[in-house]
Amino acid sequence: MGKVKLKSREVARKSSDQDSKSLNSQDAARDFGGLIHSPPRCVVCPTSSDGISSLVRVANATAKLTIAARGNGHSVHGQAQALNGIVIDMPRMPTNAIRIVNPIQHHDHHQDHREEIHQSKDHGGGDDDLFCGGPFVEASGGALWIDVLRETLKCGLAPRTWTDYLYLSVGGTLSNAGVSGQAFRHGPQISNVLQLQVVTGNGDTVTCSATRNSDLFYAVLGGLGQFGIITKARIPLEEAPERARYKRLVYTDFGAFQKDIERLISLNEDVVNYVEGIVIPSCDDPYQGYNSVPFDGEAIDPSLIPDSSGPVLYCIEIAKYYNHGQEALMEDRLETLLGSLSFVPGLTFTTDLTYFDFLNRVHGVEEVLRKIKQWDVPHPWLALFVPKSKISKFNDIVFRDMVCKGVNGPMLIYPLNRSKWETRSSVVVPDESIFYIVCLLRYVVEGGQPLEAHVQQNEEIMRRCEINGLNVKQYFPHYHSDAEWKQHFGDSWGKFLANKIKYDPNAILSPGQRIFARDKVAVAAAKQAADQR
Repeated sequence: MGKVKLKSREVARKSSDQDSKSLNSQDAARDFGGLIHSPPRCVVCPTSSDGISSLVRVANATAKLTIAARGNGHSVHGQAQALNGIVIDMPRMPTNAIRIVNPIQHHDHHQDHREEIHQSKDHGGGDDDLFCGGPFVEASGGALWIDVLRETLKCGLAPRTWTDYLYLSVGGTLSNAGVSGQAFRHGPQISNVLQLQVVTGNGDTVTCSATRNSDLFYAVLGGLGQFGIITKARIPLEEAPERARYKRLVYTDFGAFQKDIERLISLNEDVVNYVEGIVIPSCDDPYQGYNSVPFDGEAIDPSLIPDSSGPVLYCIEIAKYYNHGQEALMEDRLETLLGSLSFVPGLTFTTDLTYFDFLNRVHGVEEVLRKIKQWDVPHPWLALFVPKSKISKFNDIVFRDMVCKGVNGPMLIYPLNRSKWETRSSVVVPDESIFYIVCLLRYVVEGGQPLEAHVQQNEEIMRRCEINGLNVKQYFPHYHSDAEWKQHFGDSWGKFLANKIKYDPNAILSPGQRIFARDKVAVAAAKQAADQR
């Protein structure tokens, strides 16, 4: 038998693009959305999870004081802000670390056992460090995914599901869902977590997993920061590929687009590893029209676009991962696949990237936008989950009508398999086997529509979805009333409220989500207790 020895590699480091200057209150009052401005009382950078626990206990003992854990500031509606409260600067915590644990097989004819990883208490040692599966990475909640990728690739490993943009914190995406083009097969990031360390709203530091304190584990995943601050997360790893063949296929007919993209998410892993979709205004705008599709920046010959096409086009993005020496097999499989799809002839575009560059592709867009000072502008984004049964009607109402001229940013649309989502988590998705994620990634640019117009259009989209019975759910939810929050959670509201009462009864955590206020949770807890008597 083979004896498994565990090799642990730990890196303590500052998060990428984080300078040594601490976050100040003015910065902590802003986020990527640029819609909400809530100055905190102070910004702190604890030295450890024990420091976070102490802060939470102080907040519990101080009237009206609240705490928000801030990652890299990419919330869009002030979700990581705390008006007159405390903002914790998670990425700059000095104890941030990324630890990779990788099994190395050793031949042993006499025994088969698993060795314990010996770590100090501060690094999460104990019986939960006994190896019980494949390799994993343990990352601090404030670590950025780009750093997780860099460090795991040094070992030839990587997590298997990502977000499109990697300069986000581990704790931040796990508090929402973490969705990208790999999610159709592997589920979102919250479905790929082995273990968490969490500081609850009571100030307790708790290790939780699917088998240990599981109610807290599933509550925190997708829990919008309402039940605890994620200070560590263990993510399973797999062998990382070397390269990605990346293709874009253009469609004029939504029915053909929907049929093909849903077929793609049903294929086995030997065919494609990544599937996303984009809606494109049918114009020659180099930034959001059809000329934004080619990878090389060249213009599309408009004569290739059928006269029968409507106001928007659709694009399927696929990627196939491979290693050196596998090019011929990979190309053969992709050619066979493309021969069965119904995209417009001549409108297919290909590039080839290292695995790292493919996953980090959005950062290149960020660098360009920063140079022209279009990155630090308001981003009134709207992200929705739409049931498969309603997506065609949504296309007619929203894409072909309301936003047919674009939103000054990408418009994403692609299907997801609900079976890949952990149903015990706090995130809310449509109750159909396939649902779509739709993202209107708006940028407010000089000379374009004002911020107020974008916000009003988002509100009108939500209104039309409601009156047409489309049963959409917001991703990165943002609502204005208790009734809207209860409608969002539906049958899950009772469980969500019970977890809040149990793990954060004074509503200390994540006030920027605007779900609970301290007095309202106390009243709800009293009512729940009375109902049980």
